[in-house]
Amino acid sequence: MSGIRGNRVLSAPPPTMKRAQHSRRCLAGDCGGVIAADAPLDLCDLHLAVAADWALRADGLADLLPAPCRACGSRTGVRYPSGWICGICEWRVGDVVDDELPPPRVDVVYYLRYADRVKIGTTGNPRQRFGRIWHDELLGFERGGRRLEQRRHAQFADDRLGGEWFRRSPELLEHVGAVAAGVDDPWDLHARWVSEATALRG
Repeated sequence: MSGIRGNRVLSAPPPTMKRAQHSRRCLAGDCGGVIAADAPLDLCDLHLAVAADWALRADGLADLLPAPCRACGSRTGVRYPSGWICGICEWRVGDVVDDELPPPRVDVVYYLRYADRVKIGTTGNPRQRFGRIWHDELLGFERGGRRLEQRRHAQFADDRLGGEWFRRSPELLEHVGAVAAGVDDPWDLHARWVSEATALRG
C-alpha cells in the first residue's frame, strides 16, 4: 500500500521484506506446512524429502547399505526411491542370492612373498592354489590371466631367480606397491571382482 505523508512518498515493502515478517508456508498443493528457516525452497521438510527422492530417481544417492550385501559383503550402497542396490556388485537388496550356482571364474595374477623373494603366478582359484605354495604374505592381485602373467615375467626378467620366483628388486616392489595402492586387503578386491562377475552373469 502506497501513500503520501507530508512531502515523502511511502510505498509498500518489497515481497521479500513481507515474507521475512511472517512465517513462510509450504507451497506444495494445499499443504501450508511450516518451512524451516534454512530451507532452500519454500517447501516443508516432508515435501523437500519427496523432491529429493524425485531428483535422485535416475542417479541414486551413495550411502551405507542397511546391512552388508549378501552377494559380496560390501557396505557401500546406492539408494533409489524404489530401493537399495549394492554399490560394488549391483545386487538389489531383497533379491535372493542363488547359492546353487558355482562362483564365476575370475583369473588373477598374484604376488606372493616368501622370505626375500616374490612369486608371480596366475590362477582362477587363488585360495586353493595358495594352499599348495609355501609363502609368508599375499602382496596383491591383478585381474588377468596367462597373458598378463607372461608380460609380468618379461617385465621383471632381470630379477628372475628361477621358475616363477623373482628377486625383491626396487622395480618389482614399486610395481607391487602400485598394484596394492588403495587396497587394504587383496582378498576384498578379489571378492569384489567375483561379485561383479556374478552380477554380469545374471
